[in-house]
Amino acid sequence: MTLIHGLRFNNLRGDIFGGLTAAVVALPLALAFGVASGAGPLAGLYGAIFVGFFAALFGGTPTQISGPTGPMTVVMAAIFVKFSHDPALAFTVVIMGGGFQILFGAMRLGRYIALVPFPVISGFMSGIGCIIMILQFAPLIGATPSIGGVLDTVTSLPGILANAEWQAAAVGLLALTIASFTPRPIASLVPSSLIALIVGTSLVWLFLPEASVLGNIPSGIPTPHLPHWTWTALPDMISSALILALLGSIDSLLTSLVADNITRTSHHSNRELIGQGIGNMIAGLFGGIPGAGATMRTVINVRTGGETPISGMLHAIILLAVLLVLGPVAEHIPHAVLAGILFKTGIDIIDWGYLRRVFRAPHAGVIIMLVTLILTVFVDLIIAVAVGTIAASLLFVKRMSVWQLSNVRDGNSSSLPVNDDERETIERLSPRMQYYHFSGPLSFGAAKSINDRLSIDISNEVLILDLADVAFVDTSASVGFEAIIAKAQDAGLAVLVVRSGLVVMRVFERLGIAATIGTDNLFPDRRTALMQAEMLLEQTSHHS
Repeated sequence: MTLIHGLRFNNLRGDIFGGLTAAVVALPLALAFGVASGAGPLAGLYGAIFVGFFAALFGGTPTQISGPTGPMTVVMAAIFVKFSHDPALAFTVVIMGGGFQILFGAMRLGRYIALVPFPVISGFMSGIGCIIMILQFAPLIGATPSIGGVLDTVTSLPGILANAEWQAAAVGLLALTIASFTPRPIASLVPSSLIALIVGTSLVWLFLPEASVLGNIPSGIPTPHLPHWTWTALPDMISSALILALLGSIDSLLTSLVADNITRTSHHSNRELIGQGIGNMIAGLFGGIPGAGATMRTVINVRTGGETPISGMLHAIILLAVLLVLGPVAEHIPHAVLAGILFKTGIDIIDWGYLRRVFRAPHAGVIIMLVTLILTVFVDLIIAVAVGTIAASLLFVKRMSVWQLSNVRDGNSSSLPVNDDERETIERLSPRMQYYHFSGPLSFGAAKSINDRLSIDISNEVLILDLADVAFVDTSASVGFEAIIAKAQDAGLAVLVVRSGLVVMRVFERLGIAATIGTDNLFPDRRTALMQAEMLLEQTSHHS
């Protein structure tokens, strides 16, 4: 394994253009996300620089551009409010979150983190977009934002509207308009968010000197601050760090999938988690807000020629140079302009494609999406993802159990996968023999239904359970089979089992079910089991 995944030097021109363009796009967003987080514009730039550089250096997606994102900023804002009495604790949480991401990667959990159902992702991302728009509405129109979060902001809307400043609102709405409606040919040359930043800042500087601006932004390379915690705050810090880690991992791996689709390549999910974790740890160490893989910036990087980690590292270096040189200029950026840019970001994050199809999409998925969206906006991000994922999983289990139950066929079924001789034998022996055929995977969702479906007729003498076409069986289904076998044996029936593959038999052996059946009653194929059943029935007839 190479130190830098995907590093090569035969695409320098494309990587330079990709990194430069990504940096231009990232600059206004980094400042805006820093302000939105509560940590300040400088923290946003630090996050973009450190997460962007080290995630590219150590990550597993060569074309990915990382930095502050909407979801991570929303979580960081809540963390910053929670630890407002000691901001050092908030940045220690960022470091801890990065550490958890490294742990996720080392434990090879990347493939599982990416398995969140689409309706949950759609509802979550749309909820994040709504949160950003709600929270940025007050600064967009020049009013003082509420410090209590989404609910307080919604309930305070009359007061916010009453305290709006028309000059700031005009500039903010102008920035929103430019960011939203810049013609595509122009936006392909200069990002619309950067145009909005330059035009809005210039207007305020020339005509509205009293408008609220960012103010003093220190320049220079930041100094690291060692992690700091208190024992009383540690439980809250750990839970907040886990939220950051989970959200950052999901956000980054989804962007990695987008990059794979565009570049026709394949990312290394666990390595990507480690790279993102290192970037976030270093960002927290230097007072930066957390970040993740940024979809829009990654797509722009690829479209303008970026193919290797060089573009991601270069984008961070360019931002560092801007910080060192243009800090005094950034002090004049109005809050309303950044709010307009962020408001457009919130609009873009909403999954409009899925929302347009809600009346045609499956109802269950739409309900899961809407529940996730509402919980994201008004309750809690992680609770929203957890509830949505659990609901989607239970729905999947229910549907799988119905499908698995449909694959259980008795001897009278016309769709039994048997040849003519086997069918003739089953029909001939059926007055004294029960036969059940199973196929596909059998899991806990269908265990009880299978038990209910199989009615053991104690007037019969032989029960055949045909598992030849079973691909997988879990513990619950295995225990269900054990109960069926025990019930039949207690009733005096001879139980014959047609063996499945090694996977199923290994589960039976480990649970002791194979011993309950008995090796003499396990048969390699259907024909042999039917021959044994016929012989047993003949012996019984002779004895009677």
